[in-house]
Amino acid sequence: MIKVVFWGTPDIGVKTLQYLHSSNEFEVLGVVTQPDKPAGRGKKLTASPIKKTALELNIPVFQPKSIRKEPDIQAEIKKLNADFFVTFAFGQILPQEILDMPKYETINLHASLLPKYRGANPIQRCIINGDSQTGICTMITELGLDCGDICISYPIDIPDNMTCEDLYQIISDKSPELVSQTLKGIYNGTLQPVKQCENGVCFANKLTSDEFKIDWNKSAQEIHNLIRGIYKSPGAYFCFNNKTVKILKSCVIKEKTDLSPGEIVHAGKEGVDFATGNGILRAITVKPESKGEMSARDWYNGIANTIGAAK
Repeated sequence: MIKVVFWGTPDIGVKTLQYLHSSNEFEVLGVVTQPDKPAGRGKKLTASPIKKTALELNIPVFQPKSIRKEPDIQAEIKKLNADFFVTFAFGQILPQEILDMPKYETINLHASLLPKYRGANPIQRCIINGDSQTGICTMITELGLDCGDICISYPIDIPDNMTCEDLYQIISDKSPELVSQTLKGIYNGTLQPVKQCENGVCFANKLTSDEFKIDWNKSAQEIHNLIRGIYKSPGAYFCFNNKTVKILKSCVIKEKTDLSPGEIVHAGKEGVDFATGNGILRAITVKPESKGEMSARDWYNGIANTIGAAK
């Protein structure tokens, strides 16, 4: 059996961990994840999805605050004598002494087609930027930022109505097979990683709060892409009469208007149309401040007698 230590934190890696544990070709020796963190209104310490899964499967769990500064945990992980480390959104940079521990390699699963979108937010960035395709790939982990040799790549098309949640789910579903093929290929000597091409390198920088507010001077397509790219959490929002309104579902209307960006062009059963810097954006589902999700038409009915524009 191929012996693996799995490094991960959010739920995107749960299916991969479950697959490796259930397969008769792999043995998961341990799981490394981030420490429990406060969550919810009561700020109760909560385990990561990966920790919860590992405990359910009776897999030993390690939770370093900083793996670089915790030699005792490093020593315990080294004693496991793993063939591979598999990292999938772990959340800490591994030092060279960790990368050198496994018998074969440390394999990372990255949610883009490298060298495009190296960094922290590849899933959101590709949608915000209006890409028609992205993907996932496995790579040999090196000290640089997502710069290691590529093992296997899997392309994923991005239709115009796909949200970051949709893409997140596809990546979660496809990753177990990709990781399995990579580990077996390297273990058996049938897979030869390929050096990354330096042409087309770009970075998926962390999202900032300034990006969440809709700029109506941008085109309808750009705003629609933002709404899809940060769907629900944190969500793209505008302000109307000093209250925030998140747009959860939208579409682009290929019509022209003489109204100023942010003004309401029309409201109907299909939604509420806003003027933009180029084209019309139709809001279909919204979440007003301190209220639940609702149709944009219902929101409009509540503010129809007020005067204002989206800001």
